[in-house]
Amino acid sequence: MITRTLHERIVLRMHKHKKAMIILGARQTGKTTLIRMITEKMADVLWLNADEADVRTLLENTSSTRLKGVFGNHKVVVIDEAQRIEQAGLTLKLITDQIPEIQLIVTGSSAFDLSNQVNEPLTGRKVEYQLFPFSLEELVKHHGLLEEKRMLKHRMVFGSYPEIVTHPGDEQELLTELTESFLYKDLLMLEGLKKPNKLVKLLQALALQVGSEVSYHELGQTVGLDNQTVEKYIDLLEKAFVVFRLSALSRNLRNEIKKGKKVYFYDNGILNALIAQYQTVELRKDIGALWENYLISERFKYLSNYKVHCHRYFWRTHEQQEIDYVEERDGKFFAFEFKWSPKKKGKFAKSFTNAYPDHELMVVTPENYESFLLGPIK
Repeated sequence: MITRTLHERIVLRMHKHKKAMIILGARQTGKTTLIRMITEKMADVLWLNADEADVRTLLENTSSTRLKGVFGNHKVVVIDEAQRIEQAGLTLKLITDQIPEIQLIVTGSSAFDLSNQVNEPLTGRKVEYQLFPFSLEELVKHHGLLEEKRMLKHRMVFGSYPEIVTHPGDEQELLTELTESFLYKDLLMLEGLKKPNKLVKLLQALALQVGSEVSYHELGQTVGLDNQTVEKYIDLLEKAFVVFRLSALSRNLRNEIKKGKKVYFYDNGILNALIAQYQTVELRKDIGALWENYLISERFKYLSNYKVHCHRYFWRTHEQQEIDYVEERDGKFFAFEFKWSPKKKGKFAKSFTNAYPDHELMVVTPENYESFLLGPIK
C-alpha cells in the first residue's frame, strides 16, 4: 500500500479539536482508501456512504436527536461522498455543534457542491485537505528515486491515478473507463449541464492546448458554445479537480499580458486519454506540453500537500517573451523554465528580471526535476 502524504497530517490533527475534517478530490484518487488506512485500528468508527439512498435519507433534513441515535456510541464518524447529501453543510454543522464528542471525517469527490454547501455553515469548524493522484514524492517513498526516474516517461503518458499505478499493463483500458464514467459522474448530475457531449469536446480542446493561452471565445467556436458557457464549464471542471487555471502575472510592464489564462490537467493520463494519445514521449510532437503539464501539476500537489501558500502565474509580453511558471511567496518571485532537452538552455528575459528584481531563476529538466518537485521549498 502506497502511503499518502496526508496520512500523517490527518492523524496528528484527529481528536485535537472539534473541527470536521474534510477530504476533497476527484473520484478514484483514493480518498476512501486513505480514511480506511487511518481508521483501520480504531474500534469505534461508523462508516456512512452517501452514495446509498437510505444513508442520504438519514442525513438530510435531520435533527441532533436523530443523529445521536444513528451514531450511537461511535466516537469517529466517516461520511463518504458527502456531496450527494442535500444541504450537506447544515447537517455537518449540526454534528460539530451539537455532538462535539464525535470526530467527523468527510470525503467529497467534487468541490462545487460540497464546498458551496459547507463553506458558509462550517466557517471555523472545519479543516480541509485535497487528495490528488499519487504525487512524485509518494511514489519515490514507495519505489525509490531511481525507479521513479526510470518511470518518468511512463508517468508522463499514463499519469499516476492509484489504479493506473497499481495495475501495470492495463493503463489504457483503465484510463478509458475513468474518463468515460467516474470523471464526469458528479458533473453530469448537475441539472444545469444540458450538453454533456459539449463538455467532452471542451475537455479535448483543452487537452490539445495545454501550455498555450486559452481564449474562451475560440474554445466556444470550436465546440459550439458561447463564451459564458465555456467559462462556466471550465469553472466546474476546476471544482471537480479535473483541470486548474494559471493567470498571467502583470504588475510592472505596460506590454505584459494582463488577462491571459492557461489551463492544465491534474493528471497527464487523463489528458492523454481525452485525445487518445498513448505513444511514448519520443514519438510525441507535444512532448514539451506534456512535460510542462507534468511538472506544474506535480508542483501543485507538493504545494497543496504541505500547505505552502503562494500565488502562481505564467508570464508573457506582447513581444512573446515568456516564462513558463512563476511563484510569488512573501513578495519574492521564483521563475521556472521547463526544458525536456537538457541541452536547451533556458533564457530569462531581462525585462522580467529588471521588473521583478527580488527573484530566483531555475531551468527544470529531466536531469534535475526532482529538486523542483521534492523540495524543500525555499
